[in-house]
Amino acid sequence: MQNSFKTIAIIGKYMAPKALQQMQADLVNLAQHLQSRNITVYIEKNTALHAPINGFKTIGLDEIGEIADLAIVMGGDGTMLSVARSLIDADVPLVGINRGRFGFLTDLRAEEMLVAVDRILAGGFSLEPRMLLATQIIRDGKVLHANYALNDAVIKSDLRLIELEVKINQQFVHKQRSDGLIICTPTGTTAYAMSAGGPILHPNLDAITLVPICPHTLSNRPIAVSSSSHIEVSLMQFDEAQLSFDGQYQVALQIGDKVLVQRAEKTISLLHPSDYCYFDMLRNKLNWG
Repeated sequence: MQNSFKTIAIIGKYMAPKALQQMQADLVNLAQHLQSRNITVYIEKNTALHAPINGFKTIGLDEIGEIADLAIVMGGDGTMLSVARSLIDADVPLVGINRGRFGFLTDLRAEEMLVAVDRILAGGFSLEPRMLLATQIIRDGKVLHANYALNDAVIKSDLRLIELEVKINQQFVHKQRSDGLIICTPTGTTAYAMSAGGPILHPNLDAITLVPICPHTLSNRPIAVSSSSHIEVSLMQFDEAQLSFDGQYQVALQIGDKVLVQRAEKTISLLHPSDYCYFDMLRNKLNWG
C-alpha cells in the first residue's frame, strides 16, 4: 500500500526541557528513520531547541496543520493532551510514542517505535475520532473564558467544600456539596474521573460523564448523559475554586459564575496501529488479569 504520509511533524515533550534531553537520541533516530523512507520531516521548534536537535527543518505548533500529514508525539498522555488542544483547528491525525507512565493515549512503545512506524507507513493503521468538550465560563451574563478539553473540565477547590447546582438541558439535576465536579469525555474516563470512582466508557460512546469529587452526601453518584446534552454548573458557595482543562490550564472562578459544557463540533483524530485493541490497552495499563 502506498504511503499516504509524505510530511510528518515530530513533537517531543516540549514543555519539559529535561525530559526532552533524555529522549533526544530517540527523537533523532526517529527523524533519520523517516527521512530514509523519503518522508519530509519537521521537528517542532521547542522540541528542537531544548532537546537539542540540529540538522532538521523546524516548525511551530501553529504551522503543523498547514504542512504536515501526520504528527508523531513522543511523551506521555499529558503531552498528547496539550498537543491535541493546540492542533484543534488542524486536520492532522496524532499518534503517540509512550515515554510517560500510563500512556492511555500513546500507543507505540519507544523500544519498538521504528518497526511500528514502518507498519503505519505501509498502511497498517486505523483512524479514530475522539470527541472534545467546549466549555465557557459565564460571569455577569458575558463569556469570561472559553476553551476545549479532550479529557475533562474540572471544577475544584483545594481548600474546603464547594456548593454547585447542576442543570442538564435546562432541567435541574441537583445541588451538591463536594470537593468539585469532573465533566469528562469517554477519553477522560480513564484519567481523573477513574480515580474519583467514575465508570470507564469506551471511546466510541457518544456520552459525557459527570463525576463528583468526594461528595459530602454519599448518594451523589457519577452519571453519564448523551453527548448532545448541554450542561450548566452554577457556583453557589466556596472559598476558592477554579476550572481546569485537561489538568493543564486553570481559570479562577467566582461565586455566581456559570460553567457551560457541551460537546464540541470539532474532533481530534488519533491514529492507532492496525493491531490496536482498546480492551488490550486497558488490561495492560490497569494490570487486569
